[in-house]
Amino acid sequence: MGPHHPSMHGVLRLIVTLDGEDVIDCEPILGYLHRGMEKIAENRTIIQYLPYVTRWDYLATMFTEAITINGPELLGNIQVPKRASYIRAIMLELSRIASHLGL
Repeated sequence: MGPHHPSMHGVLRLIVTLDGEDVIDCEPILGYLHRGMEKIAENRTIIQYLPYVTRWDYLATMFTEAITINGPELLGNIQVPKRASYIRAIMLELSRIASHLGL
């Protein structure tokens, strides 16, 4: 079922049963496309790896960046300034809104 935008590759798959041109059944399969991200990350610093992280989900790039940065911060016991936390929260909310609107 299509057409699909090339950037949606791997985000959504629809298994459609047709009777002529009528849709009889549609089974959506949500998930991620395996892109070897773990292997790519093995040879890069966190800063070098961030551009790859944004490609995990093109509609929610801020979320993937936030979870990628949050892990090392927690493990390293790094204190994030309050202002940075507020900015992150605002950006995550704006990203969530954009994701729901499909922007």
